[in-house]
Amino acid sequence: MPTIANLHVKSDGSFEGTLATLNVTAPIAIVPNGRKTKDNEPDYRILSRKNGFELGAGWKRFSQNNGAEYVSVTMSAPEFGTIYGNVANAPGDDPMKKVIIWNPPA
Repeated sequence: MPTIANLHVKSDGSFEGTLATLNVTAPIAIVPNGRKTKDNEPDYRILSRKNGFELGAGWKRFSQNNGAEYVSVTMSAPEFGTIYGNVANAPGDDPMKKVIIWNPPA
């Protein structure tokens, strides 16, 4: 699965980095949703760091294989349509680095 973003974990629980596809390179932030009031609302909001527009959302999920927590994300914009992905550990041992792995619809 291709990596479409490189992220850095921030001390407040957010992530910042760059979304990069063949057509788009954009700075993004994945920030905790402080307005969440219901279980089905997103745990995170995905924002463009360039202009503040909301691009999508993220939900905390748990792996069926080992129970590990991860974040499932959905982003949408006219430039790239809809993208589904998962926030995962980046290669290497640095817990402060994450990636978004593209998860195309089946």
